[in-house]
Amino acid sequence: MTTPTPPVERDPERRGLRLVAVLLTLTVVSGLIDAVSYLGLGRVFTANMTGNVVVLGFAAAGAPGFSVPHTATSLVCFLLGTVAGGRTAARFGRGSRRRWARLILSAEAVLVGGSAAVAFAWPGSTGTRYALIALTAFAMGLRNATVRKLGVPDLTTTVQTMTLTALASESRLGDATGHRSPRRSASVLAMAGGACLGAWLVLHHGLGVALLLAALASGLMAVLASGRE
Repeated sequence: MTTPTPPVERDPERRGLRLVAVLLTLTVVSGLIDAVSYLGLGRVFTANMTGNVVVLGFAAAGAPGFSVPHTATSLVCFLLGTVAGGRTAARFGRGSRRRWARLILSAEAVLVGGSAAVAFAWPGSTGTRYALIALTAFAMGLRNATVRKLGVPDLTTTVQTMTLTALASESRLGDATGHRSPRRSASVLAMAGGACLGAWLVLHHGLGVALLLAALASGLMAVLASGRE
């Protein structure tokens, strides 16, 4: 009598999009978010904190068009988001990467979706501006803390300085050691593409549409993300 072959169990971590594809999509979302914040919320960044620190310096020096309260709100809410992301990593980081990533991306989608709802419901008010800065900065802090803990090489989703440095310094004109150039190049192009799309949407359709698209993209990645790179 032949012994039946036990069914092969598929690793749930492998179901869905690889984290590389997910993080590249989130880089596009970061470009969208920064286009909304810089062009529509008073020259402040809510995803790129490197730029935000510089903007805070401009504002503190009294440069026209920049606001200390707006920039400080973004920095504080971003840091609160990273704290929440760190606590979430401490609780879920040792378990399923797939479950962890989906939880954080779902939270991001809800926060950015909430900012889109505020932009549609109360356009143009001072309170709306602060609400959008706070919600999107918190969402980006939450995500950045998670991406850092996930540790996928060359994909931070928000900062391109080191990516561009690696592309140039490790190219054939540099030390010729670069072996992740396609990933790095894709990250830079994703950020630029997201910023371009976000700027076009802000200029022609308003903040709410751009934020809604960002929320939908984050939500889709929450559904599709796997735990593999």
